[in-house]
Amino acid sequence: MDILKRIMGYVARYKWKAITAISFLVLLISLNLVTPYLTKILVDDVIRGGKRNLLVPILIAVFGCAACRGLLSYFRSYLFEGVSQKCLYDLRNDMYTHLQGLSFSFYDDNRVGELMSRMTGDLEGIRMFIVGGLSVLLENAIYFIGTTIMLLYLNVELALVTLAILPFIAWVAIKFNKTIRPAHSEIREQQANLNTTAQENIAGVRVVRAFAREDYEIEKFEKENRLNQEKNVNASFIWAKYFPLIEFLSGFCAVALIGYGGWMVAIGRITLGTVVAFNGYLWMLIMPVRMLGWIVNIISHAITSGKRVFDILDTGSSIKEKSNPYSSDEFRGDVVFENVSFRYKENPILFNININAPAGKTIGIMGATGSGKTSIINLIGRLYDVTCGRVLVDGVDVRDWKLSALRSQIGIVMQDTFLFSDTIEGNILYGNPDASREDVIRAAKIAEAHDFIMEMPQGYDTIVGERGVGLSGGQKQRIAIARAIVKNPKILIMDDCTSAVDMETEYEIQKALKKIMKGRTTFIIAHRVSSVKDADEIIFLDNGRIVERGKHEELLALRGRYYELYMQQYKDLDEFQSDRQVM
Repeated sequence: MDILKRIMGYVARYKWKAITAISFLVLLISLNLVTPYLTKILVDDVIRGGKRNLLVPILIAVFGCAACRGLLSYFRSYLFEGVSQKCLYDLRNDMYTHLQGLSFSFYDDNRVGELMSRMTGDLEGIRMFIVGGLSVLLENAIYFIGTTIMLLYLNVELALVTLAILPFIAWVAIKFNKTIRPAHSEIREQQANLNTTAQENIAGVRVVRAFAREDYEIEKFEKENRLNQEKNVNASFIWAKYFPLIEFLSGFCAVALIGYGGWMVAIGRITLGTVVAFNGYLWMLIMPVRMLGWIVNIISHAITSGKRVFDILDTGSSIKEKSNPYSSDEFRGDVVFENVSFRYKENPILFNININAPAGKTIGIMGATGSGKTSIINLIGRLYDVTCGRVLVDGVDVRDWKLSALRSQIGIVMQDTFLFSDTIEGNILYGNPDASREDVIRAAKIAEAHDFIMEMPQGYDTIVGERGVGLSGGQKQRIAIARAIVKNPKILIMDDCTSAVDMETEYEIQKALKKIMKGRTTFIIAHRVSSVKDADEIIFLDNGRIVERGKHEELLALRGRYYELYMQQYKDLDEFQSDRQVM
């Protein structure tokens, strides 16, 4: 009931349109309830009573009722559909907006395919309840009440006899509801798994082809598809088990009417017209009862779908902003780590990290894969929160900052380059939508991207495919660098952003970046010594701990980890230069 109440809360936003639709529905049913009574008059007064003068008025009344029912049915359907679409619009917007505010940790735990399933299939299940289930539920409830009143009005004794079977039908419907709801929940979960499998395969189709794993992926999809089929067949079996029983019990009402009603006519206790009218009303009563299984089914669908949707809406972000957060118009870019430790779930990642990066300074961060480099820069923009210690920006704990104010001054070139299915200019402008074309070109030139962009058929207006399909890894990285530069941030974070470019291009990018880095606090994560050798301080991490720190020359003099890495990367170059000197 809590789920249904929350769904109805969205309907309540359009209560006047809903009330109008319900009013049309009541009028429509009222006209339907008039028709069997007109039939009673026709049989008793016209056919058996000989009042032929009533024939034409009755026919006109029947025709008028039919015409009005058609018109009312149109408006009722239009209004209910309008309410359902508006509720779907609001729900989808609320869910999408809420997803934008959730932390990285939420997306670490939830698959894209499953979230897409909730955004599509589950929301459609709620819409179907509003446009179909809710209207049919109201319609059948009104029919049930209206026909019961009319049956009791015509003859209480015959009404009680024909309605005696209804409690048994209700019991079967309740039993059906308890059985079908878990089945629907399993179907929704399996559909999410199926969507995830398809989404991952399509997104990674190049890897699949490269490793010739098509057969494996087909088999994996068939397995999930088969499970989906089995769960749907199981739900159909439950439906097939209970629905015919409801139909069978409904038939007893007609048997009771014909048997007992015929006997009452035979002994003269009621008229034939009353039985004819009773028959018309009875089928109006039986129809809601027969629809009970379908109504329960669609309500179960809505409850299952609603639970999955509201589970997302009820998920709070682990990154919470204070009620009165700090913000400043004068953003300098000082960054300080004070005894920072970070644990991801149960896994310790960083231990007692201390970094002092005054505004305008450059910090290089190096270390093996998994040493915690990216975790450090994720804490600056508060993509995750520290476990111990604190990160200060301009002397203020990042947990006290207004998130939008803090992140608006941070430009990040992430390790995993992501481009949107948009123009190249649109992807660069994503960092600063208000930037001019001249700003975009300037940023592209700094990132060494301008030349290859101009070689494309439509230049900056060229549409790149999803995730930058059609561009090389180096080209995508350079566009991502331009996207960060055009933002003109006070803090610039480069997370291994030149790993996919050759050393000559990297040299040109680094040379151009030196100009742009002036006056900005810059963090450079890299595996190449050439990327960090000019930094004001270089930090070398090992298993989440700082094991070496200093300038390039100081670390070489230590002959430690940094020196070993330097020798590995420059060994071949030194040997080449030595050979040339010998020649």
